[in-house]
Amino acid sequence: MEKTIRRYDLDWLRVIVFALLIFYHVGMFFVPWGWHVKNNVIYDWLKWPMLFLNQWRLPILFVISGMGTYYALGKRSLSKFVWERFLRLGIPLFVGMILIVPPQVYFERLANGQFSGSYFEYFTTIAFEGVYPEGNLSWHHLWFLPYLLVFSWILSPLFVYLRKHQTRFIDWVKRQLQKTWGIYLFVIPLYFLESLVEPFFPITHDLVHDWFNFSSSITLFFYGFVLIATGDVFWETVAKTKSKALLLGIIGFTGQVIIWLFFDDGYVIHFTEALLKVVNLWSWILVLFAYAAKYLNKPSKGLAYANRAVYPFYILHQTITVGIAYYLMQLDWGFVPKATILVLGTFGLSWLIYDLIILRIPFLHPLFGLKGKKKTPAG
Repeated sequence: MEKTIRRYDLDWLRVIVFALLIFYHVGMFFVPWGWHVKNNVIYDWLKWPMLFLNQWRLPILFVISGMGTYYALGKRSLSKFVWERFLRLGIPLFVGMILIVPPQVYFERLANGQFSGSYFEYFTTIAFEGVYPEGNLSWHHLWFLPYLLVFSWILSPLFVYLRKHQTRFIDWVKRQLQKTWGIYLFVIPLYFLESLVEPFFPITHDLVHDWFNFSSSITLFFYGFVLIATGDVFWETVAKTKSKALLLGIIGFTGQVIIWLFFDDGYVIHFTEALLKVVNLWSWILVLFAYAAKYLNKPSKGLAYANRAVYPFYILHQTITVGIAYYLMQLDWGFVPKATILVLGTFGLSWLIYDLIILRIPFLHPLFGLKGKKKTPAG
């Protein structure tokens, strides 16, 4: 087993992106798109920052997860890794579907007039009847976990091979990264998926029929592993590329906004928009990696706490957001008061549950994906 290398910048990015997820889900209460409960006033302007955030927030998490898999396989056998992935992803998913997600569906049913009793009545009668949206059983925001579990199981044999053998493929990737625009070769598979698969398979998060989301996400997961396998070559590349990537990201998103505002659908528009989208999302991923490597690759007590808390926060947060939103939805309070209450309430209650309950009851740790804390030797 090899010595573990800790990239604190990746830990920071993971924490930051999951924190943005809370803001994103608060935003879903106010924008025109469908969500579990909706505010009595919709704010159309909010969709623009939401659209910007939406294009790279999940892709970068899949890339970071692929990078984490590279490090995990450096100190575990394949069988141990496969089992650990089940414990770390499968158990919290099961617990979340039984205990955390049902209140979200309950509040949605109340808001839509599809149920009128207490939560106890709902939980003991119809909470697990049928599969959502027709029925009530769902993994809702926890869909990320089964996808990551399946990706890990599918790709881990290949990853073990690539890790143990200095393959021609990894050497080829290194050579491409050292070329001026080589890192943008990774856009090509994403472009074909975006332009040719996405139109036929809308995102469903159901794992089975979600072919575009599945194929695009597993590609990004694979990218994360491969990029980190190139070692310093990747980090040197993003450091050199960050200014160009920032410019391309701005051009990519601006181009999409122009298309959305001024052009009708058509083949040329579709393929152009698909190109702008994948260039945009890849560029912002590179920008985030570059600036995080430059400014955030250092340990801190705050990071250590947040990095451990982020998984339970992710599991808990949307149920808290939906619950608070249900009681705010018909109030005539305006955007700022409601958004403030939702953000502070979601972060605050997630923290209280994590810090006062989950952390203090060791039995709950594996149910929320927490590993045992390693004792560090004195000195």
